[in-house]
Amino acid sequence: MSDESERPTVPVVCPDCETTTRVAVSEVAAAVAKHNESLHDGEDVAHVDPDVVDSIADLAAADLGLTDE
Repeated sequence: MSDESERPTVPVVCPDCETTTRVAVSEVAAAVAKHNESLHDGEDVAHVDPDVVDSIADLAAADLGLTDE
């Protein structure tokens, strides 16, 4: 994937700022940390959308054979 628009992204939400943005998977940790440090004195306010986190956890559990399916 050489085109920037083709890179996979995940939604990052900040309830305090009332914003949602999409960030490249490879940059999500740094982007969340930078946002929280800059705007929320380092508190963990912004985060990856919880629905995405749950979906990834479900996929990982299935891949590891931890589900009944």
